[in-house]
Amino acid sequence: MTAPSDFGDEVTLVGLMSGTSLDGISAAVVSFREVDGRPHATLRHYASRAYSPDARARLAAAMRTASAQEYCRLHTDLGTWLGEAAREAMRVAGVSPQEVRAVASHGQTLWHEPGHSTWQIGDAARIAELTGCAVISDFRTRDMAVGGQGAPLVPMADMLLFAHDTEWRALQNIGGIGNVSLVPPRSLQASEPVRAFDTGPGVVILDGVTQRLFGQPFDRDAAIAASGRVLEPVVEALLALPFLHAAPPKSTGRELFTPAFIDDFIAQCRTAGGDDADVVATAAAFTAETIAAQYALWLPVMPVDCVVSGGGARHPFLLRCLEAAFTRHADRRGAPMPAVRHFDSLFFDAEAKEAVAFALLGYLHLTGRPGNVPSATGARAPRVLGAWTPVAPSVSS
Repeated sequence: MTAPSDFGDEVTLVGLMSGTSLDGISAAVVSFREVDGRPHATLRHYASRAYSPDARARLAAAMRTASAQEYCRLHTDLGTWLGEAAREAMRVAGVSPQEVRAVASHGQTLWHEPGHSTWQIGDAARIAELTGCAVISDFRTRDMAVGGQGAPLVPMADMLLFAHDTEWRALQNIGGIGNVSLVPPRSLQASEPVRAFDTGPGVVILDGVTQRLFGQPFDRDAAIAASGRVLEPVVEALLALPFLHAAPPKSTGRELFTPAFIDDFIAQCRTAGGDDADVVATAAAFTAETIAAQYALWLPVMPVDCVVSGGGARHPFLLRCLEAAFTRHADRRGAPMPAVRHFDSLFFDAEAKEAVAFALLGYLHLTGRPGNVPSATGARAPRVLGAWTPVAPSVSS
């Protein structure tokens, strides 16, 4: 591996992410340099590439069941889509393949079974051939090989790139799944570990019911939820979900929040007298309540702020519900809960965050430094994450 100082002043990578929400591919061109022994990231360009309805349907279907032929074809096709997204981001950013040290690709999770295995697809060889760059992929399996959950992996970026100088901070992603990183201030990072875990659903239920009932991929600008009412008995009943009462480290995904779960959620809302808009509003409120309840249950230190990112951060109704849930829990505890702040207002476009995080994991791979946070994943030891696919010799010559 290469020492950070061997790279000179700056090294550029492309981070690729395809998340649980199946919205599309995020591509971030990121340059890293060392500042006081710590990576510093500069986002040079970010772009998202939406999946076609057919591609989205294929990915969603493969998370349930598919033939060996379809898994094989989808792995290759996704590699092509990822490579095209990376190539376009590089073009717009004005960087050549020779200027990019590697593409760091998370791929798409098809199955994640905490404590046993995880599976991300997206052919790294296709990405390498399409971009003319080396590729680092398969980030989660090494953590699982040493007893970790393979998730969450974003906490390393939360700690190195987004920590508060003097206060504890929560970085809350509300993607398909919700996850939090409780990050100590920079002055305490040598002695205090990051705590991180999945808080439960992000927008997976909210998007699921919106698609099922309104034929729309998501509730744009919270227009539907804002017209509905929250069915509190449904929210209270679902807070008994066993995952929510399991202690961290823990992770979850569409393996729990399945189409059958969505069906049951809608049925419970109907029983409670809800119409279509009420179902959407209740899905948003349930997500918000799980986040606040998980903070109250499992965070050993209450942070000064909760910095939100992901698709759910673009849903004003969900964020109002989150602020209200924090207020309720503060009243019960007799102590403050965090202030809700937008990631965009502090750093850069929140949509780029996870792609930047995987670019960082690629940079740590290149420099021989661990990418997992054992206090977050439950791994027995820190490990360098990712598998290396070299650039073709004709490109590098």
